Amino acid sequence: MELTEKTIKTDVIYNGNFINLEKLTVKLPNGKEASREVVRHPGAVAIVPLTSDNEVLMVRQYRKPLDKVLLEIPAGKLNYGEDPFECGVRELEEETGCTAEKYTFAGQIISAPGFSDEVLSIYIATGLKQGSQNLDEDEFLTVEKIPFNTVIELILKNEIEDAKTIVGILKTKLLLGL
Repeated sequence: MELTEKTIKTDVIYNGNFINLEKLTVKLPNGKEASREVVRHPGAVAIVPLTSDNEVLMVRQYRKPLDKVLLEIPAGKLNYGEDPFECGVRELEEETGCTAEKYTFAGQIISAPGFSDEVLSIYIATGLKQGSQNLDEDEFLTVEKIPFNTVIELILKNEIEDAKTIVGILKTKLLLGL
């Protein structure tokens, strides 16, 4: 059975600072037409910074769409055309002040395929060296060191709800055998 949809028409609804919104008219596999609203996103990178004591450097920050403070792994959006690895190195240093001796690629996730084309790359950073934090002027967060097993417990108790964090921690556990 054919599952793909052919785009017939694209209308740009909104062009923002880092997301765009399009309304697509598509032809369905059964020949009928339908509309799809799609958020175009340049992509993002998330880092699981792991200390030599198996602590995760987490960031606590306010997220306006949810109107709440979340505990997450460091992350940031890609600039258009930017290499995900370079973005990850930059975001780790900006948000935590750390650099890493080693980065392990843990894969990619598609964050919200029902309405967005965002692809998020995940890296594990080890051999951390502390430097100085360099937040963007509109970025406010705190950094916390949390034992890896405590992070797992927080996920299981739904105290960590952020999808990239949950996937990043799961992949770290499996890839590093923690």
